[in-house]
Amino acid sequence: MTFTASQIALLISATIEGDAMVSVHSFGKIEEAKSGQLAFLANPKYEDFLYTTEASVIIINNSLQLKSPVAATLLRVSDAYSAFAILLGKYQEMEAHQLQGIQQPSYVSSTATIGNHVFVGAFAYIGDNVSIGNNVKIYPGAFVGNNVTIGDDTTLHPGVKVYHECKLGKHITIHAGTVIGSDGFGFAPQADGGYKKVPQIGNVVIEDFVEIGANTTIDRATIGSTIIRTGVKLDNLIQIAHNVEVGNNTVIAAQCGISGSTKVGKNVMMGGQVGTAGHISIADGSKIAGQSGITKTIKNINATVTGNPAQPASASLRSQALVKNLPDLEKRIKELEKLVEELVKLGSRESQ
Repeated sequence: MTFTASQIALLISATIEGDAMVSVHSFGKIEEAKSGQLAFLANPKYEDFLYTTEASVIIINNSLQLKSPVAATLLRVSDAYSAFAILLGKYQEMEAHQLQGIQQPSYVSSTATIGNHVFVGAFAYIGDNVSIGNNVKIYPGAFVGNNVTIGDDTTLHPGVKVYHECKLGKHITIHAGTVIGSDGFGFAPQADGGYKKVPQIGNVVIEDFVEIGANTTIDRATIGSTIIRTGVKLDNLIQIAHNVEVGNNTVIAAQCGISGSTKVGKNVMMGGQVGTAGHISIADGSKIAGQSGITKTIKNINATVTGNPAQPASASLRSQALVKNLPDLEKRIKELEKLVEELVKLGSRESQ
């Protein structure tokens, strides 16, 4: 697809500097872009490339003051990074819009309800009484179990599995290999030392505008629902256990594990490899550093914590500083012990 600078400017509300009719057909990084490509500049570290790049169109911030003439057509916006993200999203939507219809071989139950402009890829399975909204894209190898609901403009990438009874809202993107609604980890200890499985009869509810990375698992509730609220962004390789609730606009990085019945608040930011205990709450706005272990409830909103077990960041940094000094402290203690021994011996001789 080919677009002119003028057309792109309309999409991102940009001011044009240069040839408004120059066209581009693809995207490129500013340091590598060629003629006919569009690039963007948001990080000042890359500004030097602005004057040497071969890109035909470049999105830049309104605040950027040019040091030298630029050959490319410039599109000025308030936030170049956000504008570029919007543009990529529009481009992706245009490409996806071309995908429609049901490829074969695939299975779609006769009791399923399918909306308009839906795409179902080959080897996908759509179970009984499934409800699929408009503009939904279900890529090859996906599984949608019985009685699942999928809202408008939602995309399931290849190999996504959505178990029975789960409810997915609108504008959701779920990446390859993710499993929604697998059994929660519930086993009751028995007198003979074994374990009896506790049936997991709840479901998973995912609200609107959620994105979930590849190979993430979200377990169904034992009773009730595991809930992912509107605007949540989950990275790859995350485990969300049964009956967890993740609040609006929370962001969780890769390899985190959220234990059962934990309540994560709104606007929480969680770094990679964080683990939580079960049945705790994490306050709104919490910022949790990577590899932290959350063993108890975080009560204070907008707190920053780190470490294992996690504690306020300032206290953790002081502890780290002390740990770093332990070898020197040990040496000084040994010197003091030796000095004390000598003083004791001297005092003993004098008393004689």
